[in-house]
Amino acid sequence: MNKKIIETKLSPKAIGAYSQAVKCNGFLYTSGQIPLVPETGELISSKIEDQINQVFENISGILKSEKLDLNNIVKLTVFIIDLNDFAVLNKIFDENFNNSYFPARSVVQVSRLPKDSKVEIEVVASYE
Repeated sequence: MNKKIIETKLSPKAIGAYSQAVKCNGFLYTSGQIPLVPETGELISSKIEDQINQVFENISGILKSEKLDLNNIVKLTVFIIDLNDFAVLNKIFDENFNNSYFPARSVVQVSRLPKDSKVEIEVVASYE
């Protein structure tokens, strides 16, 4: 098995014992990304819209470091603390994927996330 740890300054540093992402057998697996600003390591704001947008920026930074983009994503798992924000989540997904390509996705409501963020997203992307 061919594995490579991915580390980039385009996304926040890991805040625990994990990697930002791992490349393995033609796929990139990211760790869950929360809305931390890479330069400060702090949450972007308490607004759900800002948090979801920052998570997409963090995911995009990891993808960019591997010469990939959002169109390479094949699966997302979204952890959110309030499913009442589902419509906001969908609106931002529409904006990021330009209403053209939507990867497979799961959305799960959870009771709490690291640093009390409101959203966390992990992705699987293909190098093809």
